[in-house]
Amino acid sequence: MGIGRLLLRVIVGSLFVGHGTQKLFGWFGGAGVSGTAKAMGDAGLQPARANAALAGCAETGGGVLLLLGLETPLAAASLSSVMLTAIRSVHLEKGPWSSNGGYEYPLALVGTLFALTESGPGTVSLDALRGRQRRGLRWAVTQLGVAALGSHAVLAAGRRQSAVRPVTPESPQFGGTAERLRAA
Repeated sequence: MGIGRLLLRVIVGSLFVGHGTQKLFGWFGGAGVSGTAKAMGDAGLQPARANAALAGCAETGGGVLLLLGLETPLAAASLSSVMLTAIRSVHLEKGPWSSNGGYEYPLALVGTLFALTESGPGTVSLDALRGRQRRGLRWAVTQLGVAALGSHAVLAAGRRQSAVRPVTPESPQFGGTAERLRAA
């Protein structure tokens, strides 16, 4: 009957909805778009505010789709893209373990999304109700490829914008010297 897949979709989808609404609205103790934009800017993801909103929408929307079992490859691609970007921009240099801020958890989510895409959302899903379950290795590889391209595009855009943005005393790269001098 697919109860395991249903349970996995509900848990993972709900967590992504929560994580996305933390970014968008500050719900569940989140920072909202402004706070998330600051963190993303510090990680080099530019334009930071647009990336914060985009990541929040991808997580919220992808989470809802996953939870419902609707357009599973699309849901998985949007969620995997955010996770791959997080791995590449924040976690990779810290190694695999979450205890060190590493990529263990986002990588586990990418693997879960791949598995759900390959196996399909199950019989208790809107895709099954519509008779349109897109599943299998080809769909799983395709969604992961699309996710990797999306992540690459976000990171490349950030590098381009950082390259043309002048470094000022307020820039994190300069050490925020102007802010420290004003505070003194």
